[in-house]
Amino acid sequence: MAPSTLLLIFLLLLDFLYPSECAASRKLTAVYHPPATVLTFHNGTLLDGPIPVSILWYGHFSSSQRAIVADFLLSITPPHRPTTFPVAAHTISRWWRTVDLYLQKAGRRRARVLLANQVLDEACSLGRRLSRRQLTDLARGLGVMPGGVTLVLTATDVAVDGFCSSACGLHGSIGQEPNRAAYIWVGDSATQCPGQCAWPFHEPIYGPTGPVLRAPNLDVGLDGMVINLATLLVGAVTNPYGGGYFEGQPTMPIEVGAACAGVYGQGAYPGYAGKLRMDMKTRGSYNVEGEKGRKYLVPALLNPISHACSVTA
Repeated sequence: MAPSTLLLIFLLLLDFLYPSECAASRKLTAVYHPPATVLTFHNGTLLDGPIPVSILWYGHFSSSQRAIVADFLLSITPPHRPTTFPVAAHTISRWWRTVDLYLQKAGRRRARVLLANQVLDEACSLGRRLSRRQLTDLARGLGVMPGGVTLVLTATDVAVDGFCSSACGLHGSIGQEPNRAAYIWVGDSATQCPGQCAWPFHEPIYGPTGPVLRAPNLDVGLDGMVINLATLLVGAVTNPYGGGYFEGQPTMPIEVGAACAGVYGQGAYPGYAGKLRMDMKTRGSYNVEGEKGRKYLVPALLNPISHACSVTA
């Protein structure tokens, strides 16, 4: 998977948030129903069954910040153990069912996301400005298992080539078959570009502006990272090496995670994320729940059966 994958995701999101149209025509998008999008399977590798996920925390992240991401990943495949919150409350797993529909359509097993290990690199061993190649080196150095996914998450004071200007993150691959693995990079945009990579928890830099939402975990940067991570994880599973589900050119594909860019709830349109739930305690906006009662905002996914954008299958 070429790193340009996320460039298209970024451009799609920008087009959704900042269209060049007048206010009157913008209102029409609330009632306009475009033709159904159909993502084609290109007979390549998909990630299915147990998928070990390793995290490299590059730069300083507090323990509470790390818990936000870890609990999100743990919520995708609910634990088979007694828990304070019933499995039915894990609506993140219901969101993930759409991914399983794509896998089953291709004759593959359901995907079970397993949090394998976490490594801290608070000293930033390669410096605080990273190239795309260095991201790959970091992912490879973590030693992820074949068929797994490495997450390289960079802190607010770490600059990455193209961050903010062309991408909020990306997914690619390392190694060769049968020892190939996927990797994902996402940056914390809280101080660098929250208006580009943490919408709708921050006012966009330009374009239509709706109400700024409060982040469900009260951390604009980390809650924004979860949105981008969720988008990329779906893409890495359903199109890990370039022959999975996508539409358009292989070098700039529209993937499952990005086909509904900017849509988080019913009635979404440019500048408006859609109808969402609100945590009465924190006043944070969310659309799914997970481990320990945590609440998150995740992108709507294109259902392969109904061809509609929805949060739960």
